[in-house]
Amino acid sequence: MPGAADTIEVRRLRAADIALHREVMLLYSAAFEEPGSYRSAPPDDAYIAALLARPDFIELAAFAGGELAGALSAYALPKFEQARAEVYIYDLAVLEAHRRKGVASALIEALKPIAREAGAWVIFVQADHGDEPAIALYESLGSREEVLHFDIAL
Repeated sequence: MPGAADTIEVRRLRAADIALHREVMLLYSAAFEEPGSYRSAPPDDAYIAALLARPDFIELAAFAGGELAGALSAYALPKFEQARAEVYIYDLAVLEAHRRKGVASALIEALKPIAREAGAWVIFVQADHGDEPAIALYESLGSREEVLHFDIAL
């Protein structure tokens, strides 16, 4: 766990945080090595502001030493079979220089009260086969469920 000098600060992005959201997209692009997904067709400021204002969209930024170190983007999904929700972590990334210093855990811990406030009973996340650090982190925080994922083309 980080020491006092390595304090991790996590904050939720709001509608006014357009510039920070754009920094998060650069972080995801670098961490996932997917510039096409995160940089090729950025939405305009109005779209970003509206997204960040939505109560069912959650974007968190983690700072270490005042520097953006990691981020998490999630969705609160209302359920139909019971009056409750699930929160899906869509993206979670930590810049290489800040990995294994508690940044990802701090992001997930900061997400928990937000998820409870949204009426969620669980947070879930997917990990790619072979991404052992992510799998180890998620296994340390919750139970593993083997599922298949399918992308259906439009």
